[in-house]
Amino acid sequence: MAYNSVETILSFLEPVNIYALSNDEGYKDYQIGKQIAVYDGELPDISHADVLLVGCGESRGLGRQHTNTDAPDAIRAEFYTLHHWHNEVSFADLGNIKTGETLQDTYAALRMVVGELLELGKRVVILGGSHDCMLAQYAVFAHNKQIIEVANIDATIDISVESVLPADNFLMPMLTNEPNYVKQYNHIGFQSYYVHPAMLETIDKLGFDCFRLGKVKENLEEIEPVIRNAHMVGFDIAAIQHCHAPANRLSPNGFTGEEACTLLQYAGMGNAKTVGIYGYLPAQDVHGLTAKQISQMLWYYADGLHKAKHEAKPGDDHGFIEYKIAFGEVDSLFLRSKRTGRWWLQLPDLSFIPCSYTDYVLASQNEIPERLIRAVERS
Repeated sequence: MAYNSVETILSFLEPVNIYALSNDEGYKDYQIGKQIAVYDGELPDISHADVLLVGCGESRGLGRQHTNTDAPDAIRAEFYTLHHWHNEVSFADLGNIKTGETLQDTYAALRMVVGELLELGKRVVILGGSHDCMLAQYAVFAHNKQIIEVANIDATIDISVESVLPADNFLMPMLTNEPNYVKQYNHIGFQSYYVHPAMLETIDKLGFDCFRLGKVKENLEEIEPVIRNAHMVGFDIAAIQHCHAPANRLSPNGFTGEEACTLLQYAGMGNAKTVGIYGYLPAQDVHGLTAKQISQMLWYYADGLHKAKHEAKPGDDHGFIEYKIAFGEVDSLFLRSKRTGRWWLQLPDLSFIPCSYTDYVLASQNEIPERLIRAVERS
């Protein structure tokens, strides 16, 4: 089944020139490039792969005349050289989406390829490409009529009605088109001086949440439950400080490189079936530092997935410490993972939602955590 499905989508993919990436020197046994299964002209065995890489260098959404297919390969060149630490997490690389005659053709190809790979039970990481390619990432779930939660990490909120560029306004159709399958949208790391107040009002009226950069940086762990619950995650490198990602020409401020790695680690530990990393233009990079940054984010994504593999699920009495407390005249149950220290909160319907230690502290002081209020509102 896996063979036939992958063989079907190969007509939409260009193989990886692994020899060019390694400068004909090859890779050493301890490097990822030696361990990863690669579509380099022959169909790779992906049956045991946990994560599949798919490049999509499409950048016409930024108003560029031609797609930028160098971006995924520049990231690969750095990622393949990193040391392979996570023996229980395996990657396969299926190459790059072929450029469509139109932007919509590329979207359709990306949606179809990612959708087929998800049907095989794999996680998919998209190496973009301009941020509007996230619309195709969402279209995978919309095509299957699957209700989802979305986490999007970006310095700006791309719902500009004044711009004709898809990269500036793709969130509008994604969040408002009918029928719509976004149950919850979380925008992480926006920088206030780039966002019109009316945008925040629009997001709030839709019942979604925005988290300001400064607030997230005060306590990064508080954003982990938000990312943990997302079915898909998007990350625009504009969210990273220029000094840590020189290809980001938008702002000198943002997340540090270490914080960006932690956010991707959270994505690896979470439920997201697809993760897209967007906005990287090699022509704007300095000494390949942004490609190195993204490659290290991928390494931490694997680290998060490795941690998640060893964590029990809520309901497994042996994997958690239980904290039973009463707050707001309601008896409730908090769980803390013995392995990772992550928290869950039981809702009145006995299901569990991700939460944080701060939520537990508030509840123990007889205050109702806002995370619980929002969860009940959406149920």
